[in-house]
Amino acid sequence: MRVSASTLVAGLPLLRRIVLAGTRAGFDGVLVHPAAGPAELVAGTPAAPLASAAIPRAWRRIVILPANVVPQPRWLRALREVKLAPEAVWLDASLTAVFETGHPAPILAAAAASRDADEAAAALRRGVLEPPGLVDADGRFPLAAAADVPAAERWLLRSLIKQSEGFMSRHVERRISLALTRRLVGTRVTPDAMTLVSVGIGLVGAAFFLSVSPAFQLTGALLFLAHSILDGCDGELARLKFLESRRGAILDFWGDNLVHAAVFGCIAVGWSLAIHAAWPLALGAVTIACTLASAACVFRRTMLDVVPGAGATATDRIAAAMAHRDFIYVVVALAALGHVDWFLLLAAAGSPVFLLLLLWVGAARRPA
Repeated sequence: MRVSASTLVAGLPLLRRIVLAGTRAGFDGVLVHPAAGPAELVAGTPAAPLASAAIPRAWRRIVILPANVVPQPRWLRALREVKLAPEAVWLDASLTAVFETGHPAPILAAAAASRDADEAAAALRRGVLEPPGLVDADGRFPLAAAADVPAAERWLLRSLIKQSEGFMSRHVERRISLALTRRLVGTRVTPDAMTLVSVGIGLVGAAFFLSVSPAFQLTGALLFLAHSILDGCDGELARLKFLESRRGAILDFWGDNLVHAAVFGCIAVGWSLAIHAAWPLALGAVTIACTLASAACVFRRTMLDVVPGAGATATDRIAAAMAHRDFIYVVVALAALGHVDWFLLLAAAGSPVFLLLLLWVGAARRPA
């Protein structure tokens, strides 16, 4: 069976996915060939029909994408930004064509007159032909038939794994959350709904730490882990379906930190009740205060999927490593032994150090 514009790929019609990816990549306009598919597939998007669109003279970079290619926004962004010689053409194996031109109207007119990607490629192969390999081909997935859709969806899901994640998060939690997301992406479940479910489970889990019973503490730790896994699903759904929003990011970030504060607080209260002393409450208060202050420091950084690279300082890399949530597995292990209070001791000692480190990094980055 051939692929059509309405073929669903990870919960979105293929044509709509292409248009939204182009918009997310930062193109000034996205034009759709009249034969690509019904207009209702791109309703509510900035897409315009190719035949009737007025072509601004300012357009110099033209990317023509076949309707059977599933693109990543980062790949389209690379096509938009890669340097080409004037009046050059770059054509890859999927028949995606990139033009650098001062005369976009004839190119788009030829594309509009073509019946398919092969005909368009033949009509537009002109000027200076740039060599292949300028842009990494891993950023797009051509669909030869509808049977390729499951492989394309797996490819999209793998792309959601952030390079900055911790070892356990990448190899354990992401495997589970991506499997759940794959089943949820075709439903009406929204990213915000998943955030609220995740926070609710985390808060329920926190209450189990009010007891010093190993069974209760292990139940709480497993619910805390379930919260962390489901917390990945909301972002995965948002990125797969182009539903990212500042409101959703804020809800996700502070909901996550609310759960952390609740867990630390309940561990402190449970420990205090068990030994009939108030000093564990002080440990909990220090941990919560430093955790929330650190959250405020890294809030902007959590909005970006940035990996410290060659230009990053040692303190940047340490801060990024300490922000990983692999500590949840330490909570699970200690809870199984009935000594989750040991984790509070570690957190009360480590959270001020982490806060001071973040403040140091922030101060070092301020301009003189």
